[in-house]
Amino acid sequence: MEFITKPWPWYIAGPLIGLTVPTLLIIGNKTFGISSSLRHICAACLPTKIPFFNYDWKKEVWNLFFVFGIFLGGMLAMNVLMNGDPIVINPDLATELKTYGIDNYDGMVPSQLFSWANLFTLKGFIMIVLGGFMIGFGTRYAGGCTSGHAIMGLSTLQWPSLVATCCFMAGGFLMANVILPFILKL
Repeated sequence: MEFITKPWPWYIAGPLIGLTVPTLLIIGNKTFGISSSLRHICAACLPTKIPFFNYDWKKEVWNLFFVFGIFLGGMLAMNVLMNGDPIVINPDLATELKTYGIDNYDGMVPSQLFSWANLFTLKGFIMIVLGGFMIGFGTRYAGGCTSGHAIMGLSTLQWPSLVATCCFMAGGFLMANVILPFILKL
């Protein structure tokens, strides 16, 4: 049981995630992507005449089960398979985060950034609400999320996915090294 409660190294977890692509292609000629599931949920639940949601979402119901399985797997891992050890981060990162007042790593994310109480502060609003909007907008604008483009798109040699993945990486570096330190000083 200890094997499954410890974090797996990248050279095991990465290939397992990567094997999702050929498995989906072989089993049913399906493509890997998570962000499209929100569109399917909206198409199923909102009886509207908006053209974007007016399609046969039942053909893609497998994607909803796939995403639900990811959710259940995450909940199982979080509630049953957690080993109780504190989250380990690089000591240099811990030192830098302390300068911003972040020193609590009891949960999966720092509570000084992501909590209900912090939501109603300027920093919390920027991180949670504005950040969530930007991720949603970017996902729709790019025609998919990081998992769809970087895992599925690159493995099937799609040029737009290469461009999107490069932009995701550049945006991540810019956010982590330039914008986030500014926000954390608020």
